[in-house]
Amino acid sequence: MKILANDGISMSGIDALTEAGFDVITTNVAQEQLVSFINKNKIVVLLVRSATTARKELIDACPGLKIIGRGGVGMDNIDVEYAREKGLSVINTPASSSSSVAELVFGHLFGGVRFLFDANRNMPLEGESNFKGLKKDYAKGIELRGKTLGIIGFGRIGQEVAKIALGIGMQVKATDKYIDKVDIPVKLFNGESIKVMIETLKFSEVIETSDFITLHVPAQKNYVIGKKEIQMMKDGSAIVNAARGGVVDELALINALDDGKLAFACLDTFENEPKPEIKLLMHPKISLTPHIGAATLEAQDRIGLELAMQIKSILS
Repeated sequence: MKILANDGISMSGIDALTEAGFDVITTNVAQEQLVSFINKNKIVVLLVRSATTARKELIDACPGLKIIGRGGVGMDNIDVEYAREKGLSVINTPASSSSSVAELVFGHLFGGVRFLFDANRNMPLEGESNFKGLKKDYAKGIELRGKTLGIIGFGRIGQEVAKIALGIGMQVKATDKYIDKVDIPVKLFNGESIKVMIETLKFSEVIETSDFITLHVPAQKNYVIGKKEIQMMKDGSAIVNAARGGVVDELALINALDDGKLAFACLDTFENEPKPEIKLLMHPKISLTPHIGAATLEAQDRIGLELAMQIKSILS
C-alpha cells in the first residue's frame, strides 16, 4: 500500500512504515495536481502538515483514500468531519510537538523582555556607528522570573509551557473551558520531579492579572484576543501566539503596540498565511517566526513515529 507524505515525514517515520511493508512517497505534489496523483498512483494514505489541504472536493475525488493524517495538532486544513462521514480515518499527532512549541514560546519571551528581536535587526545596521545608542535603547529589559504567565488553553501544549514557566520561577495562571485543574510535573536535573497543582481560572481573571499572555487553542471562528480583551490586559504586558492565526485580532494588536498599551508581541502564526500583513512584519515591537512551533528534529521524529504507529494499527 502506498502512502503520500506530501509535506514530508521524518526518516524514522519512513523507516517504521517501510519495515511494515508500506511504500512511502515523499514527492511534494502541487495542490492542484494532488487528486490526479493520488488516483494515478493508488495512494491509500495522505499525510500532510500545514501546507497541503484536504477538503471535501479532494475527499470526493479520491475514493481509494483510507486515511488522512496530519503531522501535528491542528487539523483546520482538513475537512475532518466530512472525511469521517465518508468512512476515512483522520489522525493527528497531538503528543509529539508539545515540547517544541513550548520552547519556542520561551524563545520568544526571553527575546522579547531583552529586545533581542529588535537588537538583531539593528546591530548589523547600526552596531558599528551607534553602539552606545543601541546599548541605551535596550537597557531597560526585565526578567521573567517572578512574573505572571497567563496561559489560554491548558491542554498538552499549555501544560508544557507551564512546566517551563514554573521551572524558571514564574507564577502560572491558566484558563480552559474543559479543564478544572492539573498536576504539573516539574522535572529536576537529577531525574526527580515535583508536582504543582494548577487550578484553572476565569478567562477574565487570567488576562487582567498576567504580565504575559500565551495562547494554545485550536482555530476559532472569532478572535480570542480582540480589542476588548487587550484593553483588559495590564499596561505594558505582552502577547504570544504560537497557536493558530486568527485567534488574535492583528489590527487591534498593532494599535495596542503603537499606543504603548502592550510592550511587545510574539507571533509564530498569522491570519494571512503564507503572506502575513506587512505591518506585522515591519513592526519594531513584534518578534516573528514563520509558523515553526513543531519544526524541531526531535518533534518531527516523534511525529513520524506516531503517524506510523497509528497507520499500522488502522491498516493491519
